Amino acid sequence: MVRKKSHRDSGTAGGSQRQLRVGELVRHAIADLLMRGEIHDPVIEGHLITIPEVRMSPDLRLATVYVMPLAGKDTDDVIDAFERNKKFLRGHIAHQINLKFAPDLRFRADDRFEEAERIERLLRSPEVKRDLEKDDE
Repeated sequence: MVRKKSHRDSGTAGGSQRQLRVGELVRHAIADLLMRGEIHDPVIEGHLITIPEVRMSPDLRLATVYVMPLAGKDTDDVIDAFERNKKFLRGHIAHQINLKFAPDLRFRADDRFEEAERIERLLRSPEVKRDLEKDDE
């Protein structure tokens, strides 16, 4: 028996088209606040911060904001600062984006750069080079 795919089951990795679009709107709203310096917190003001991605839950009530300070320094302090300013950010997002509910925000460190570096080190390791040379022969 073949099950029909519901409209909620999207084949995309980041979620449905709507989740991706709303996540991008939330990301732009937070990045805009950072760019204008409207978040008055000494930790946030003292760092250059990138928001590479925002992932939305299927019901659009929870936004996971991935945060990366420049060079990855003081990541925990920056995430704590965002947690302290969560109410302000949520209010700004509610006014900026027309949604039925303002999404609850949670902040996570973006570890994609660390993961990419780990894979690079693995590929440059002598064991992998040795195995690749065997394949070339």
